[in-house]
Amino acid sequence: MICRRRFLTIAASMAAAPALGATHHWNGYALGAQVHVALNGLRRDVDLLMANIQAQLIRIEHQFSLYNPTSQLVRLNDQNHLEGLSPDWITLLDQVDRLYMDTGGLFDPSIQTLWHHRTAGRDSTAGFGWNKVQRSPNALQLVRGQRISLNGIAQGYATDMICDYLRTHGATDTLVNIGEHAAIGGPFQLGLEDPDHGLMGHITLNNQAVATSSPNASSVAGQPHIMHPNAQAQWSTVSVTATNATLADGLSTALTLAHHDDIRQIVKRFPEVTRIVLVEPSGDLITL
Repeated sequence: MICRRRFLTIAASMAAAPALGATHHWNGYALGAQVHVALNGLRRDVDLLMANIQAQLIRIEHQFSLYNPTSQLVRLNDQNHLEGLSPDWITLLDQVDRLYMDTGGLFDPSIQTLWHHRTAGRDSTAGFGWNKVQRSPNALQLVRGQRISLNGIAQGYATDMICDYLRTHGATDTLVNIGEHAAIGGPFQLGLEDPDHGLMGHITLNNQAVATSSPNASSVAGQPHIMHPNAQAQWSTVSVTATNATLADGLSTALTLAHHDDIRQIVKRFPEVTRIVLVEPSGDLITL
């Protein structure tokens, strides 16, 4: 199992929460990440809500998991073609297209092609490039040998999906963690950790989401697991706070490869972003 690249941990479940009743916790595993939901203030139907959360995560896993051998994503990578795209696929692909365009190609799900080559001992970029993927309203077609991974965005999408579901059922003061963190209400205080430098500070969430990427959290063939044929990792850790976890997830991945001035230009295209924290390889901290 590939190690998760997220190093954002709960430092305190509630920084200043009112007494809204019992806190209910659910823990699981989805999309290669530990899952934790902390519900505050709900006094009934909690078991049903938690069961429905689990069912929705199973559905998302069936579509986007790189670790489930029967998922639609694995089938796409094996067969280079997938038809009958669900609304989840269409919504997520729209976000992928935006991130690819507005980061100048730094966010590119076809990175899985490089992973595949390098784990097989090949130094090749053949098949790399999201622009080579053919998308129709109902299908995806990859070029021969191409593979994609949605690990840099699907956890954020799942986080948003669960938050939206909980909001419609009256949840308040709720923290959802599916590899990324999103808060309904708050404030929630989280600790920002770097794999090389440890605890770097704290982030407070209030009706926002945060995603964090650390290229050196794991490696492929001795190289940082966040890779790109035309860019190298510039930061030890990048943390993005935004109005939704899908965007925060994708941007935190892409911006690890961007220089400081480029980050400032890229973020202008994403008004949903409220804060970026950069950890330099030396351990110095920059907040934008």
